[in-house]
Amino acid sequence: MIVHKQATVESMNALVHNAPVLFVVGVIAVAAGLAMVLGHNVWSGGVLPVVVTLTGRLMLIKGSMLVFLSPDAVYGTLVAGFHFEQFFHFYMAFVLLLGTCLTYAGFRAASKS
Repeated sequence: MIVHKQATVESMNALVHNAPVLFVVGVIAVAAGLAMVLGHNVWSGGVLPVVVTLTGRLMLIKGSMLVFLSPDAVYGTLVAGFHFEQFFHFYMAFVLLLGTCLTYAGFRAASKS
């Protein structure tokens, strides 16, 4: 996704303007966020558990927005509102860094037990 910026931006725009696909993605995001909220509601024990808990809550909020808002409102809020195309590399770097840190910490924690 990082290497093919224009294709990724076009895919995001196409996704946001396709209401049935947007609804399915929203339902999946709600299910994943709800599973994280119900299964990992930890607000103490260090930074990592809190980051996982916050990630679950943000996924639940994003999924709810995708399900309940119209495609135009989703586009105005998530794509245009966050200036996705302008800050594309920043968003991709943030997600890559967060995923790498959580993956590393998850494997490190699994090897200690």
